[in-house]
Parts: sequence; structure tokens; C-alpha cells
Amino acid sequence: MKPESLTVGCLLAGGQSRRMGGGDKCLMELDGRPMLAHVIDRLRPQVSQLVLNANGNPARFAAFDLPVTPDPVEGFVGPLGGILAGLVWARANAPHARWVATAASDTPFFPPDLVARLAAAIDYQDGWIALARSGDRVHPVFGLWPVSLADDLDRAVRVDDLHKVLVWVDRHPNVEVAFELQKVNGATVDPFFNANTQEDFARALKVAEEMKS
Repeated sequence: MKPESLTVGCLLAGGQSRRMGGGDKCLMELDGRPMLAHVIDRLRPQVSQLVLNANGNPARFAAFDLPVTPDPVEGFVGPLGGILAGLVWARANAPHARWVATAASDTPFFPPDLVARLAAAIDYQDGWIALARSGDRVHPVFGLWPVSLADDLDRAVRVDDLHKVLVWVDRHPNVEVAFELQKVNGATVDPFFNANTQEDFARALKVAEEMKS
């Protein structure tokens, strides 16, 4: 089977966007469309279904016609809450799925072969986690997560009060997959570059414009 047929995509938009001044930064307009629309276009062809992880009123995302699932634990626990939300949603709504692929909703240039390469790296073995890496950085929110680990992650968050993705990842077999940096009009661009600040977003606007030329 192709990896996309066994995988649900979960877009992580549950952060607090403090460095951007709050609000939903994924709804900021990039090249004429919300940044989230670009992220959806990147991930949709790589998976069988998409779900959006976001807290608060889901109506603000109605235009994207996606199911919205909040963090299943109270309080802000960071990306682990979003990963858990995706696993729980997939288990309840996508019985065919063996994995959940997560992607940050403020990272519009991630690779179009992300899921295929992550799945190949674990050789389709259940229980293994695959994470993306570029340069000397691992990107914990870009991962392939076995649905079978949903209960384990739930215990880690609720009982162990765990908030760090890599601490939980290290409890399980895992592999990192290296992705090359991209060249755009002579400039080097990390495919996992994310718009955390207003300055980052200005750079994203420039990269998006240069990618069209």
C-alpha cells in the first residue's frame, strides 16, 4: 500500500502565537491566500484524510471545510497535545489509518514527499516514530506517529505531565530523516522554515514571491 492510504494528516494550529502577538497566524494572508491554505495544499496529496488541531471556536476555520479537533487535555501542553489530538481523532474516525503525519500550520514550504520519506525510513513498521530533520535541526512537529501509541502518549501527558516531544519520542524506536535545504533564486531556504514572528512572516512573503519567478 502507498503510505498516504494508511496515514491521516493533522495540521497543528493549537499554539498561542505569542511571538506573533497572539491570534491565528495561520490565517495571515500569504500570496493572496491564508497561510493555512498553502499548508493544506502541501499535505493533502500525501495523506488519506486531513484534520485540523485547533483550540477555541472552530467556526473561524469553517472556510477550509476540515474537521477541527482540540487538544484532548486541559491547559496548554504544547505540540504533544496536538499530536495526541491527531492520534485520538484518527483512531475514532479513520479505522484504516496506522499513522498520523503532523505538520505545523505556519510552515508553508515543507517537502511534498514528507510522508513518503518518513514512512520509507521506518520501513512501515508499527511502533516506530519518524521525524524530519534539516541541516543540524530536528523538527519534532513534522513527524509520522503510530496510532497504536495513542494511549501511551495520553498517559505521558496526563500522568507524567510530559511536555517535551523529544523526551517522549526517545521512549520509543525512532528515526530522523534528513531533508535537503532548498535554493530559491540563489538564497538558501529551509523547507521547514516557519513564520514565528512578523520578521519571519515578511521573509515568507518574499520566499513565496521568489518561488513563483
